[in-house]
Amino acid sequence: MADPDPDAAASPLTVPPSRLGRRIAGLVALAVLVGALILVLPGLDDVRSRFANVNAAWLAVIALLQLASCFFYIAAFRGVFAVRSRWRDSYDVGMAEQAVNVLLPVGGIGGVALGAWVMRRDGMPSTDVARRSVAFFVITSAPNFVLVALVGTIIASGLVSQTAPPAVTLIATAGSAAAIALVAALPRLNQRLARRPAPDTTGQGTWSWASVRSGLRRAAATLAGGVEVTAALTRPPNPQALIGAWGYLILDVASMWAAFAAFGDTPPLAVFVFAYLIGQLGGLIPLPGGIGGTDGGLIGAFVLYGASLPEATAAVLAYRVFELGIPAVLGTAAFVRVRRVLLA
Repeated sequence: MADPDPDAAASPLTVPPSRLGRRIAGLVALAVLVGALILVLPGLDDVRSRFANVNAAWLAVIALLQLASCFFYIAAFRGVFAVRSRWRDSYDVGMAEQAVNVLLPVGGIGGVALGAWVMRRDGMPSTDVARRSVAFFVITSAPNFVLVALVGTIIASGLVSQTAPPAVTLIATAGSAAAIALVAALPRLNQRLARRPAPDTTGQGTWSWASVRSGLRRAAATLAGGVEVTAALTRPPNPQALIGAWGYLILDVASMWAAFAAFGDTPPLAVFVFAYLIGQLGGLIPLPGGIGGTDGGLIGAFVLYGASLPEATAAVLAYRVFELGIPAVLGTAAFVRVRRVLLA
C-alpha cells in the first residue's frame, strides 16, 4: 500500500472507527429489541414457536456459509482490482468494503467507493480505477440479474408451480433481461456517441444543456469502458472475479436456505431462489445494511411465493443476524487496519 497523499482527508477512510463501532452497537440493540418484541407482542405465537424449536446446527451452517460468502466477495475484489497484491491486503480492503456497505447508509455504493479510493492511492490511474469500479459492480451484480432472468423464465413457463401473481414474475424477469441487454449494448452505444462531435461547452454554465450532454457523454464512456473491462476480466485464464461473484451470491442464497431449514420446511428451490432475488431489491433503499428494506422485501417475497408468514419472518431474521453481523465485526477490524496504514 502506498504512502499517504494530501487528499487523504477526502477519502472514505476519514469515517472514524468509532462511528462503525456505534453502528455495530446499534445493530445489537436493534436485535435485542426485535427479540424482546417477539417475546411480548400478542399475535406472534407462531413466530415464538419457531424460535423455541429452532435447530441450532442449522444456525452454525448459516454462519459458516456467510463467512464463506464474504471470502468469495474478497476473491471477486482481488480479481478485479488487486490480483497481484498480497491476499492479506485484499482481505482487509474487501472486508472493509463489506463493513461500510453494512454499517453506513450508502445503498451498497460506499464499499465500492472505498475500494476505488484505496486502489487510486496505490497508484492505479483514475480512469482505470473508474472503469474497474464499474466492472466490479457489474460483475458482482450480474449473477443476480442472470438468475432472475433464467429462473423467472422457468417459473413463468409453468414448469414450476407458484402462488404469486404471474405478472410479478413476468415483470421481474423482463426487467432483468432488459438490464442485461442494455449493459451488453453499452460499448456499441458509446462507439456511436464517440463518432458524433462533442458538445461545445465554451462559456456555458454548469447546468446548461451542452454541459449536461458533455457530462452524460463522459459517464457513458466510463460505463462502456467498465463493461469492456468486465469482459476482459471474466474470460479465461482469469476466472477469479467471476468465480468470486458467483460464489458470493450462491453461498448467500444457501445461507438463506439454511435459515429456512433451521425453522421448518424449505420452499421449492426455483421459487425460493426467485423470491430471494427479488426480495433483495429492498436493499437498494439507502439504509444501513438495508435494515427494514431488505428484511421487509425478503419476507414479503417469500410469503408472496408460498411461504408462511411466521416461517418467513423467523428465517429472514435469523439469516440477517449473520448476514449483517459477520461482515460488520470482521470488516470493522479490517477497516481499522486499512485506515491505520493509509492515514498514518
